[in-house]
Amino acid sequence: MTGAGPLGLQTYPAGWRNCNVFYMTAQLSPDTADTFDLTHPATGARVGTYPVHTAADVARVVAQARAAQQWWADLGYVERRRRLMRWTSWLAKHSDEICALGNAETGKPKGDVQFELLAGLEDIRWAAKNAERVLQRRRVFPGAALANFEATLEYLPLGVAGVIAPWNFPMYTPLCGMAYALAAGNAVVLKPSEFSSATGVYAVESFRRANPDAPAGLVGWVTGFGETGHALCTAGVDKIAFTGSVPTGRKVMAACSQTLTPVLLELGGKDATIVAEDADLDAATASVTWGGFWHAGQACVGVERVYVVEAVREAFLARITERVSRLTVGLDDSCDYGPMTLPGQIDVVRRHVAEALDRGATALVGGLDSIKAPYIHPIVLVDVPEDCAAVQEETFGPVVVINTVRDVDAAVERANATSFGLASSVFSADHGPQIADRLRAGGTTINSVMTFVGIPALPFGGVGDSGFGRFHGDDGLREFSRPKATTRKKFSMGQDMQAFPRTKQQYPIVRRVLRLKFSRRG
Repeated sequence: MTGAGPLGLQTYPAGWRNCNVFYMTAQLSPDTADTFDLTHPATGARVGTYPVHTAADVARVVAQARAAQQWWADLGYVERRRRLMRWTSWLAKHSDEICALGNAETGKPKGDVQFELLAGLEDIRWAAKNAERVLQRRRVFPGAALANFEATLEYLPLGVAGVIAPWNFPMYTPLCGMAYALAAGNAVVLKPSEFSSATGVYAVESFRRANPDAPAGLVGWVTGFGETGHALCTAGVDKIAFTGSVPTGRKVMAACSQTLTPVLLELGGKDATIVAEDADLDAATASVTWGGFWHAGQACVGVERVYVVEAVREAFLARITERVSRLTVGLDDSCDYGPMTLPGQIDVVRRHVAEALDRGATALVGGLDSIKAPYIHPIVLVDVPEDCAAVQEETFGPVVVINTVRDVDAAVERANATSFGLASSVFSADHGPQIADRLRAGGTTINSVMTFVGIPALPFGGVGDSGFGRFHGDDGLREFSRPKATTRKKFSMGQDMQAFPRTKQQYPIVRRVLRLKFSRRG
């Protein structure tokens, strides 16, 4: 069975009976000479074949998107909302296909793909329903000096948004980026990771299937490697939303600087959890186990560091050992997590664990022998020196570092002592909000982990090396729009400060107004 998007092809093994929903044969672009195979990270089975799109290909897709965008913008909020809701309905009805496809290209359990899809549907629905409230034109108080003017503010579409998605959440990230860009009135061109192109392409094609009345190119996709991503950055899009590593984020920003294209960067994290003396240790260990090992630790918001107050150290370690030791790893959907998606990431994990052990850390669970490519069984390290790579660099694997601190103040100091600032969490019965306020992170969850990421109304993004800009919420909608300020003169005042010649009376009159309005405190 063969299928195609705007410029290329993808193929599926014969057993993919349920994926024949909208694919059809098409020819490669004349400029596209190469293709690449997408394979299962554990079995090597081919999932699909995709074109390596050239800069010329990318330029054509972007031009098609720009031609279609005005139709979408002119629909207005109500009609855009209706079409976005059609999309959520279509995706929900085909959830089994999506889960099977995501499982095939990443090896993660279907339940994890289902979780991604659910979160993505929530984002689409929230963006569709709230875009008008957030972005529509509204009146603004002009101030006393310009009381004869009417002032309004509205947020207009940027035009064409480029979304570069990562391999670790290949369904959720495209849906999220597309949701906010489309709700704000933009066209979208998606470049999924070369390691997880199948679900990204599916996301784009599903919008077309749900909305056959939309002009060709309103949502488009390009596939390939770094050169294709660079081409999208320099193709004249109006914004790039990138999710991925810090080094690649820097390359994206540098490429976009050539055309002064604004960027939204959601980068890595070295997310810390604080376990205070008054924490519910059962809840803390359950959450840390899930947050650290879900999707084999391949999550920018996953728990990588834990700082536990000395008074509860032994009880916490006993509970975490028991929970983590029960985790199962493999391809069966009943397993807790599957293989590592990127072979190169296994080398990073091995380096981090080896250095920590060489410098005196203890493996509470697992160790170097837990690394059995393409799988890494759970590893828990304790008493790791703070300057080790396992504490300072993003590990992005099923490894959790647990260090002991004398008190919460020391925990906060260590949690903040990295260049990252994405997610964080706190476990405390009575002092959670106070501790959370002191953590340098884009979001903090109290008595759980990662929860703020799944709430569409809350902005999601980081500080420092974790990037800037926000997905989700009001901020996420405004990321994909431009503010437009409009003023209208309603009537003339006797003393017009915006006209020549100045009268002798102007200065003393304005002086009296100035003092009356601003000289009093409060």
